Amino acid sequence: MTIHRRTVLATAALAAFAALGASPSAFAAKPLVIGFSQVGAESEWRTANTVSIKDAAKQAGVTLKFADAQQKQENQVKAIRSFIAQKVDVIAFSPVVESGWDTVLREAKAAKIPVVLTDRAVNVSDTSLYVTFIGSDFVEEGRRAGKWLLERAAKTPDATLNIVELQGTVGSAPAIDRKKGFEEVIVANPKLKVIRSQTGDFTRAKGKEVMEAFLKAEGKKINVLYAHNDDMAIGAIQAIEEAGLKPGTDIVVISIDGVKGAFEAMIAGKLNVTVECSPLLGPQLMQIARDVVAGKPVPKRITTVEGVFPAEVAAKEFPNRKY
Repeated sequence: MTIHRRTVLATAALAAFAALGASPSAFAAKPLVIGFSQVGAESEWRTANTVSIKDAAKQAGVTLKFADAQQKQENQVKAIRSFIAQKVDVIAFSPVVESGWDTVLREAKAAKIPVVLTDRAVNVSDTSLYVTFIGSDFVEEGRRAGKWLLERAAKTPDATLNIVELQGTVGSAPAIDRKKGFEEVIVANPKLKVIRSQTGDFTRAKGKEVMEAFLKAEGKKINVLYAHNDDMAIGAIQAIEEAGLKPGTDIVVISIDGVKGAFEAMIAGKLNVTVECSPLLGPQLMQIARDVVAGKPVPKRITTVEGVFPAEVAAKEFPNRKY
């Protein structure tokens, strides 16, 4: 094709765009639009998770419509309905609790908007209401916490260890599963006994408040604290110190998440182990959303790879932490 002919064709194309009342750029691919409903900002983990998702969307050129539910399911339902009304390409959310999603997810399905779950699962009658779930295996996290305690208890086989448990938000997947996994493992040793278990709602302030109540009721009978997240553990550590006891020594402290604050507590000798639960799901979410919109098959369950960090490795590992 001669240069002259190409120029003529290009000019004709521009004229066609003009006749339609549009510019050539209007025919370029539109950016992917994701509506994301976040649980809230209840912990260091959740803040890091939000940052990861927002940064990944920016880097991927994705338009992100972000809604903070402030730990209320009704706010998430409203956000999802708003995303449906806005006709986003993909709806993603980290559910506050497991149940109560069937109706709104059916609305999303009727609108032909695919739903991706991140971090937490849902309990629905029809699993086709969501495309995939990206996140940690919370039951396995509970098991890992239990295994660490079993190994420690084996060093003093004659001792009975009284455990107090700080649960996460009532009805949430991590609270249910971390409790289940931990109990599943420690049942192997009848000398490991959970004497008190109560929600601390995944927050530092509530973790401290509930631990104060545990100490008031049980005092020096408490040998181990198992917290469903680091923030509650850090709050509880403050309560233990204020009661004149040494966290990490007088009371063994086990928690889950692996945030920087937990590593700092381990380096200070106040926390014994943290089981990792990575919040850095942003890049994975963006890729999965693209694949779903492109019609590519995706696994129903995508599990993140994580580890266990006892206090002995905290100082060495701390510089590597990204959250």
